[in-house]
Amino acid sequence: MGLLDGKIAIVTGASSGIGRAAALLFAQEGASLVVTARRKAELDALVAEITAQGGEAVALAGDICDETLAVRLVALATDRFGGLDIAFNNAATTGSLLSTVEIPLADWRLTLDTNLTAAFMGAQAQLPAMLARGGGSLIFTSTIVGHELGLPGMAAYASSKAGLVGLARVIAAEYGAKGIRANALLPGGTDTPMGRDAAPTPEALSFVVGLHALKRIAQPEEIARAALFLASDASSFVTGSALLADGGVSINRA
Repeated sequence: MGLLDGKIAIVTGASSGIGRAAALLFAQEGASLVVTARRKAELDALVAEITAQGGEAVALAGDICDETLAVRLVALATDRFGGLDIAFNNAATTGSLLSTVEIPLADWRLTLDTNLTAAFMGAQAQLPAMLARGGGSLIFTSTIVGHELGLPGMAAYASSKAGLVGLARVIAAEYGAKGIRANALLPGGTDTPMGRDAAPTPEALSFVVGLHALKRIAQPEEIARAALFLASDASSFVTGSALLADGGVSINRA
């Protein structure tokens, strides 16, 4: 028996990193999946891997900022599998790694649109489908940046990701009585393509590693297991939380 047997899930940003690891883990735990990202070839490879392992998945490539994509993802989950129980709104960008006064307004808007507004649009489409099933779990990938610490050059990223904590808490308050749980997942440094872009040199990576009490960064599979907890009934009394999976960044002072 898997933790997600009989559940139907959407995972965004599934072509690599945390999203890909979560999609594989959710499928292994019994969920039927709709996965999305911009890169079709990587999504097709993910679906093939899930299918080869005996799971069920379908891909829909698209830009998370497209106002129609969230609706189409929910429609695909409903048409193919019968509804929606879990949404892992994970797609993101680091945006411009520039000081606050140097960030072009267009870059600021793109980062907020990708990280925050797209998650909001996702939730707007996902909530009615979950309510039709009697409840569900929404998970938003936030971050320690802007919540536990500030890092130079990440004003737009931190602002957008901090906004996800507020969004999750409001949804939790609005829909808790109707069986909906909403939580933000806050990873620490993680070995993903986006994480490597944010710390592109050995010196930068060493600095990031040193922020963690564990003195290492996470593998995507470790963050995926935290997402699995929030997606499953193991977290049935957890809602409105900012769940740290941060390797001890929040408590480290040495």
